Amino acid sequence: MQAIRGAITVSENTVEAIREAVTELLDELEERNQIQPKDMISVTFSVTRDLDTIFPAAIARARPGWDNVAMLDVQQMHVKGSLQRCIRFLIHANLPTSSVIHHIYLRHAANLRPDWSLPQSLQASQQVVKSKV
Repeated sequence: MQAIRGAITVSENTVEAIREAVTELLDELEERNQIQPKDMISVTFSVTRDLDTIFPAAIARARPGWDNVAMLDVQQMHVKGSLQRCIRFLIHANLPTSSVIHHIYLRHAANLRPDWSLPQSLQASQQVVKSKV
């Protein structure tokens, strides 16, 4: 079993902005880790207290194959001065211990774990490529 962590920030507290961010985060997770929902044991999403228009798990459940993954949404503990409008995940998955794990930290959440984050220039180029597809 392996654990994969990730996070992304959201531009505003709207269903559309949260859906866009969760989709971006999970697309990147699947692409960089070559993981399928059937390999996932559970996913815990946490959101900062300023995001309350939709559950990230509701967005994830609409993805192909994700409807049978055990998911939980929780509110992250508030710490004064911490990153705002942030969605995090912790995924437990049945993956070989030899698998290289890519933790996904996007947008301003890249500041949480710069050692695990994609360089901003790579994130920007991936966004351009995705928008052309």
